[in-house]
Amino acid sequence: MSSWPLLRTLTNRWLRFVWSDDRAAQLVEFAVSLPLLMVFVVGIFDFSNAFTLKEKFTNLARDAARVAAADPTSDLQLTSPPLSIADAFQVVDSYLLANNISDCGIKLANGTSSGLTWTFKVTPTSGSPCGITLTINRGYYFPVTGAALPSVNCTSQSPGTKTAVIATCVSIQYAYPWRFGRVASLLGRTATLPSSISATAVAMNEN
Repeated sequence: MSSWPLLRTLTNRWLRFVWSDDRAAQLVEFAVSLPLLMVFVVGIFDFSNAFTLKEKFTNLARDAARVAAADPTSDLQLTSPPLSIADAFQVVDSYLLANNISDCGIKLANGTSSGLTWTFKVTPTSGSPCGITLTINRGYYFPVTGAALPSVNCTSQSPGTKTAVIATCVSIQYAYPWRFGRVASLLGRTATLPSSISATAVAMNEN
């Protein structure tokens, strides 16, 4: 008796089993979708963290500007940081430390002045990626109407023929190490993201 029909039957059953087994396909699908999943997860974490820091720095800059604006202006001619500058600096530094955000070793004594603008800066390096620039302008002025948003350098705006408002401007620029760009490279993409998170606030001088 020929064994050919039996062999053909067994072969057909084996082929049906092989084609119906999708375990290998699931593995391939997972391997293909894993980089995309990582991009989504890291992107959600990275951008939400950046947004949270942005909100914190915006509120912090506003609080520091209000504190400085409430101080007298009689000591602004001093070459060492005046009281109002020191108060604003302490508000920022204390908040960072209290919220477990590195202050990057920023120091009040290392501030530099240009007119009524004081700048405290720690530049990030390859050995220390932490970086911050704190700018406090106690003589920030802008037109009473039609003023633009303050720049990160707290540069005063020309009032032109309009009345000028004298205020205090505080700007915080904090280096942010994005992870999204590195993960996006898994898909062969490059992401151009800002190197720092910045926030600026203005408060009218009270004295």
